[in-house]
Amino acid sequence: MTARPALLRLLPRALPPFVVVPVLALAACVPVQPVGAAPEREDVTGVAIGDRPVRDGGDLVMALSAEPDRLDPTTSSSLYTRYVMNAICEKLYDIDAEGNLVPQLAAALPTTSSDGLTVTIPVRTGIRFADGTPLDAAAVVTTLERNLTLETSTRKSELGPVDSVEAADPSTVVVRYKSPFAPLTASLADRAGMVMSPTALAERGKDFGDHPTCVGPMKFVDRVPQTSITVERDPDYYAADQVHLDSITYRIMTDANIRAANLRSGDVQVADSLSPQDVDALQQEKGIGLLQTGSFGYQGVTFNLGNTAGVGKPPGRIDTPLATDPRIREAFSLAVDRQALVNSVFNDWYEPACSFISPDSTYATEASDACPPHDPARARELLTEAGVELPYRIKVSASNTADTLRLSQALQASVLEAGFQLEIEPVEYSTLLDQQSSGDFEAVQLGWSGRVDPHGNSSSFLTTGAGNNYSGYSNPEVDALLKRAAQSTDPATRADLYGQVVTTVQRDNPIVYLYRVRSITGYVSSGEDAVAGVDTFADGVVRLGRAAFLQESE
Repeated sequence: MTARPALLRLLPRALPPFVVVPVLALAACVPVQPVGAAPEREDVTGVAIGDRPVRDGGDLVMALSAEPDRLDPTTSSSLYTRYVMNAICEKLYDIDAEGNLVPQLAAALPTTSSDGLTVTIPVRTGIRFADGTPLDAAAVVTTLERNLTLETSTRKSELGPVDSVEAADPSTVVVRYKSPFAPLTASLADRAGMVMSPTALAERGKDFGDHPTCVGPMKFVDRVPQTSITVERDPDYYAADQVHLDSITYRIMTDANIRAANLRSGDVQVADSLSPQDVDALQQEKGIGLLQTGSFGYQGVTFNLGNTAGVGKPPGRIDTPLATDPRIREAFSLAVDRQALVNSVFNDWYEPACSFISPDSTYATEASDACPPHDPARARELLTEAGVELPYRIKVSASNTADTLRLSQALQASVLEAGFQLEIEPVEYSTLLDQQSSGDFEAVQLGWSGRVDPHGNSSSFLTTGAGNNYSGYSNPEVDALLKRAAQSTDPATRADLYGQVVTTVQRDNPIVYLYRVRSITGYVSSGEDAVAGVDTFADGVVRLGRAAFLQESE
């Protein structure tokens, strides 16, 4: 297995109709356990094949904890879409187990001009998309221009202030900027860097996600909504000799108990997002292995301050105390006992979070690590100063999974003493994403799987009008700080600027950050369905493209 220290300093989720469910006023019955020091856990990022003989072929079944959204790199926002796309849509760059940026479809890391305005990306040659179209610089340009211009794109802000993109020759892409943009390589190590077949884009246009066609060890076959997604081996893949499986079926299993039960029975060979309620028992079971790694991302509560016309549109006005008075949102942040939530709900497997920067990041500073205290008395004072009736009621939309509802109930109990009464609205996950994007919420409990560069965890969520600014938050000071941070190539300067952003955001609280998950993935480790070649890194993605069934030992 591939293991690394848990405290590594990391380097530079067609939607169904809205499901109407009753609003639950959950009883505040979750006991708050005493706060104790969480155990230090070592990351296990992969199970290597090594020199063990593999069984060529076979269909690997992965239990996927939520229904992905549209399989379109330009528009998708679901972590679970990234799981599937990882097998069928390679990127210009990727990260490795240590969080380093490495070339994938690019031939090398990019070079940048001395003024920071011109970035040159070498593209690999001799590679074909799953439909036979050759990969070249022009194909990369087509993808990047779509990400920049498609009206529904959520990638535009991830690419920065691009002036132009051109193919200097068949193997060289040149990106010219209006002002320097340091996070480009990190952005191209995620969906913004997934290169789509220009032939498929021309044929399908906005419907590309119905049959995504890219470069990958696997190619798309079929999708049964709410049930499964199937991909199969691409025999023309440039590294076909490293691909062992005939196919992968991603089977949707939203209940963590069912995922764990199917893993135990061998009906699935890999299962993502195992519940902390199950993991201690699973660790003791013969024939089951566990991968676990910390996260670049966060989970939190986002308040709707101005998302009146849908994400990415100019913010409007929502005339409620929660949206207009930052004292109420500050009171909410002070009311939350983050450590007690982690202890009581997640059995110490997760960690409290207070900002979009992990304490393990090379960009972490004292300012970004600062955490509002748990101070219900001060929270109640702020509510009184704001002149609102107590208890102050907030409706929080949340995923209808067992762990999330357990969290919601504990959160409800945590803030009660401070004068808040939460109404929890359980919503199916993909519907919740749609609700979040359209602005049809007062508060929503969701998170972000995280990116290696802090820009990917902040700018798109906090910059005015950005593609993931679900809150409709707008603060010119934050806009300016984030712009300066993206323009700087000095890590210390960038870290300081992001720390200033954290300080400002903790004053305004469009998002109240709660905790960071550990990505816990289970796999069958022995018997006839034993698998290896499975990886999960700190970007939250489970990688199956090089997985294989192992031959049983004699």
